[in-house]
Amino acid sequence: MPFAYYARLSAARQRIYRKSDEIDRLDLPAGVDAGAVVQRIADQLAADDRAGVQKAAQALVDALVGAFRVPPIRVRVLARRPADDGGELHGLYEPEDGATARITVWMRTAARKQVVAFRTFLRTLVHEVCHHLDYELFALAETFHTEGFYKRESTLAGALLAQQAAVAAGDPQRPLF
Repeated sequence: MPFAYYARLSAARQRIYRKSDEIDRLDLPAGVDAGAVVQRIADQLAADDRAGVQKAAQALVDALVGAFRVPPIRVRVLARRPADDGGELHGLYEPEDGATARITVWMRTAARKQVVAFRTFLRTLVHEVCHHLDYELFALAETFHTEGFYKRESTLAGALLAQQAAVAAGDPQRPLF
């Protein structure tokens, strides 16, 4: 079932929306083992180390875009989320024609200035990567928040969290990233 804004889209944009909505999974490519780098993100958030979070987030995004064989993305982690009357901005994807796309994520809430929860941060980062994959992997002319989009985000984040849990549990079969 399309979200409410679907009815306001042009016929061409509705076709893009429907194509996006039909893609309901985004599995990690074979051979991607990002558990250790995802654990590094968790550790750096816990240490309140913005530079460390940015370095680990960039390593994760580099691994993902490399595995999906799409153009690179530059990751920027900033301290405090911007906010207005509409709420807080969690992440931002900025595609760049002819240049490297950029993802910006924030590691502190706007109101309380607290470090965001690890899972929230990871899901935000994956969400923004999914926008990039809509353009570069699925060749969609636009990236919409569809049910399919959220399912792709969820399957990818779930796979990364499963790998991180194995590393956190000390699974000796998992190589360190």
